[in-house]
Amino acid sequence: MANLEELEKYRKIHMIGIGGVSMSGIAEILNHWGFSVTGSDAAQSEYTDDLISHGIPVIIGHDMENVRRADLVVYTAAISQEDPELVEARKLYIPTIERGDFLGLLTKVFNDTICISGTHGKTTTTSMISSCFLEGKLDPTIQVGAFLKQINGNYRLGNSEYFIIEACEYVESFLKFYPKTELILNIDNDHLDYFKDMDHVILAFKKYVKLLPANGLLVINSDDPNCSTLAKCTEAKTVTFGIKNQNANFVARNITFNKNGFPTFDVYYNNTFYKTISLSVTGMHNVLNALGCIGVCHMYGLNKEQIKNGLLKFSGAHRRFEYVGEFGNHVSVYDDYGHHPTEIRATAAAMKNKSYNKSWVIFQPHTYSRTKQLLSDFAKALTLFDNIIITDIYAAREKNTYNISAKDLADEIQKLGRKANYIADFNEIASFVKSHALNNDIVLTLGAGTVTNIKDLLVDKKD
Repeated sequence: MANLEELEKYRKIHMIGIGGVSMSGIAEILNHWGFSVTGSDAAQSEYTDDLISHGIPVIIGHDMENVRRADLVVYTAAISQEDPELVEARKLYIPTIERGDFLGLLTKVFNDTICISGTHGKTTTTSMISSCFLEGKLDPTIQVGAFLKQINGNYRLGNSEYFIIEACEYVESFLKFYPKTELILNIDNDHLDYFKDMDHVILAFKKYVKLLPANGLLVINSDDPNCSTLAKCTEAKTVTFGIKNQNANFVARNITFNKNGFPTFDVYYNNTFYKTISLSVTGMHNVLNALGCIGVCHMYGLNKEQIKNGLLKFSGAHRRFEYVGEFGNHVSVYDDYGHHPTEIRATAAAMKNKSYNKSWVIFQPHTYSRTKQLLSDFAKALTLFDNIIITDIYAAREKNTYNISAKDLADEIQKLGRKANYIADFNEIASFVKSHALNNDIVLTLGAGTVTNIKDLLVDKKD
């Protein structure tokens, strides 16, 4: 059960940027606990609509009245320090706290917070663990970074001591958490607008592992060399998983894929056969994610059948190689959040396990800094698709001080001997694909920004 003592002094909480996937989940949890929650956001979305339907007042634009009434103002990292609501709160000496810090307070409320971290795969693996805990009737509270069908949203309120949550390394926000268990999937060169280099990223994860109590649990990917030294940073019990490293505690062998690209594999625990597992999501990377999930769930006492059924029931998180429909002569459309070269390669590999004619990718780079620093890697990863369309960079929190454009990425792909079409307008992209895609082709909209909107321009409307 949640211990709310530390939060009780803040009865009225105002949230700036409440429409974010994490912020909206926090708002719903606080509302359920009886706090008076209000919020504002720059734009209307499905998340703001949901919040309003659940009785949480949301203003699109600025909301000075509710700021003035608040005991605490929570804001996202994307909010400028000159934001009028933030300025007003500070002028009135109302406490303000960044979302990552506040999420840390929430993790302290529970006796057993299970944090899923790593550069790639957090949302999917958080969803897998959640599905297994629900199958085992452990009644967890869940916060996940996407819509999850099993909980009909991005959060769930339980009545147990378990809190399953993603822990993001960006700006080292996961160092504010109070984990009992950490699952670390991988460490890669991302968020280089904040981290100086790869050593800086690894150092952040080492600090994060040091947060574990001696009676805690660390589950790490032994295939990832960047995770290799983490176990030395804690006295907590360590469990490893891998596919290449056959000395790991949990290993996958005899991996096969069906015509949908879904894997089946034998799990071995300490070199002894454990269980045959089938997934309802594609890709070798999801075999690794599932092994991490199995490592956590086994240590929490779930039995093999519960783990098997929980994983089988998980059919993918929103925008993770998600099938969204088709158009024309059986041209399938998928949508994916991938915005790093490693994620693009994993999705391309997963796609190759499916049956189709030719592949199309419509890629929207995410942030100028990432595009500039990983330009060559992005170009190489995108050549894994047959047809490539690049659209304008989604700025997110940045201004273009990097002298980089989407056209530069298209040119980089051309240098590798492949054609890449740069098209800025979404309607024009949809028209181009519809007029050029052939029977049984597969189309992927790819990126963490607004590229997802193109799928609605492609897919045939159902009557």
